[in-house]
Amino acid sequence: MKIGIIGAMHEEVIELKEIMKIEKEEKLGNLTFFCGELKGKDIVLVECGIGKVNGAICATLMAKYFNVDKVLFTGVAGGLNPDVNIGDIVVSTDAIEHDFDTTAFGDPMGIIPRMDTSTFIADKELIEVAVSAGNAIFGEEKIWKGRVLSGDIFVADGEKINWLREFFNGECVEMEGAAVAHVCHVFQKPFLIIRSISDKANSEANVVFSEFVKLAAANSKKLIEGILERL
Repeated sequence: MKIGIIGAMHEEVIELKEIMKIEKEEKLGNLTFFCGELKGKDIVLVECGIGKVNGAICATLMAKYFNVDKVLFTGVAGGLNPDVNIGDIVVSTDAIEHDFDTTAFGDPMGIIPRMDTSTFIADKELIEVAVSAGNAIFGEEKIWKGRVLSGDIFVADGEKINWLREFFNGECVEMEGAAVAHVCHVFQKPFLIIRSISDKANSEANVVFSEFVKLAAANSKKLIEGILERL
């Protein structure tokens, strides 16, 4: 089994890279893919860069160039559910691109015209494994299952938080996961998004994010290890 692991930022992949047995590095464009072993699994690890396009590029290369069997996206996010706290982890049930806007044609926000779905469903087995690992590592009160929302916007506005929560019923918001999920849906690759909460997506999000991003990324790394041990 070959597993692709994608993180948007250096902080989100560096700890996995440091504990991974790297057998080779492969450059594709300006991206570096680290191929090797972690927890006895064949792994391809990459830092994709911030935003939906960067996430989609790496997911496509994982699916078609490296031919991975499963894709895990790991990193940090802003919390939308008021009960979710900084350091908690959201395990995706599904993902939506919240900024996709064809409302001029009468579509609701988030709908991608002429696709069979705009809601990309995470793999049930990966969800179960992640929740089991998370409960064991962090305790049940720290692990949440729910919808991940993605858009090319760093959300730091209370009204936007309320709208995203009410309209999409999202647990957290970030900038890449749903694009990765979109690609995995097209290429029929099982996927899971794992997001540790670094901020509450409010007016203080930029300050809090900088303070807690390393803690949140470390929590995501621990959960990735737990998942790999159980697969």
